Amino acid sequence: MNLNITKNWHQRHRESLNYGGRIADVVAKGMGSWRFIIIQTIFVVVWMGLNLVAFFKHWDAYPFILLNLVFSTQAAYAAPIIMMAQNRQSERDRLQAQDDYNTNKEAKLEIEALAAKLNSIEIEKLDKILKILEEMK
Repeated sequence: MNLNITKNWHQRHRESLNYGGRIADVVAKGMGSWRFIIIQTIFVVVWMGLNLVAFFKHWDAYPFILLNLVFSTQAAYAAPIIMMAQNRQSERDRLQAQDDYNTNKEAKLEIEALAAKLNSIEIEKLDKILKILEEMK
């Protein structure tokens, strides 16, 4: 039995990430959270409210062109960053699947070895029983 202890797929993947990969994962995790949605909703409501009720100085009057530009810029950066994080997730999934496959292959070989050993024990038992029966004759 081979108990070769190595790093698991998750540890190997984490060590392979560069600085940009870690940043992309953090950004994607943050943008995919309820916290981000709530903060962004509050930001939009405050932005629109201040621009609608401001008595002087509307920095972004209706139809909120500047706010639209902010969202377009955010989307232009967010989409590729999220795609990078998804690509890394796919790579993590491939590593995990390969690790699972290797584990299953090793388990299959061990089960086959155990089955062969059990067969040999069974044959030895039957041989002993036959020998005892022949001696009794």
